[in-house]
Amino acid sequence: MRRAILTFALFAAVFGIADNGSSGDVDPASAEKAVFAGGCFWCMQPPFDHSPGVISTLVGYAGGSEINPTYKQVSAGETGHREAIEVTYDPTKISYAKLLEIFWRNINPIQTDGQFHDIGAQYTSAIFYTTEEQKKIAEESKENLAKSGKFEKPIATVILPAGKFWPAEEYHQKYYMKNPISYHIYHFASGRDSYRQRVWGQGS
Repeated sequence: MRRAILTFALFAAVFGIADNGSSGDVDPASAEKAVFAGGCFWCMQPPFDHSPGVISTLVGYAGGSEINPTYKQVSAGETGHREAIEVTYDPTKISYAKLLEIFWRNINPIQTDGQFHDIGAQYTSAIFYTTEEQKKIAEESKENLAKSGKFEKPIATVILPAGKFWPAEEYHQKYYMKNPISYHIYHFASGRDSYRQRVWGQGS
């Protein structure tokens, strides 16, 4: 689906992007990890990278049983994995609840068949908790979102225990920085930004 979007979206406006360097003032000794699946992992990396308190991010695969899965396998829906992002963060600088807020604002939580133009179980949204405390916070966050009145349908995002996280191939890491033109064409055409502005408002 991504290739098709890149093909028909060549008219899209392309904007510059840069890392804001927000993770330079954190303490790695206190680091914790959070794992989220929000469809295309290219699109999920910038919002977390640009958040103060986030130390680093890795895009990869979570939730499946295949050992060392490849992008080709996962994108074909062969392994049971979802495209996901592992966020390493300093909880003294940014809370898990805040990470969840970033997550919710960058997905369509009521979509059941994928995320935006990426269709398939490998693109469906999920929160993978690494501790019971994360599970509790995630459940409360999901419940609050359901009660917010923003969505007429049930929240489809599932909350699951985190298993092994497999980093994706190197060319996928920081794709938005390595390939800014193709990334912005894809991101524009996917409808994420227009959806986000419609649901959460300009500049959200």
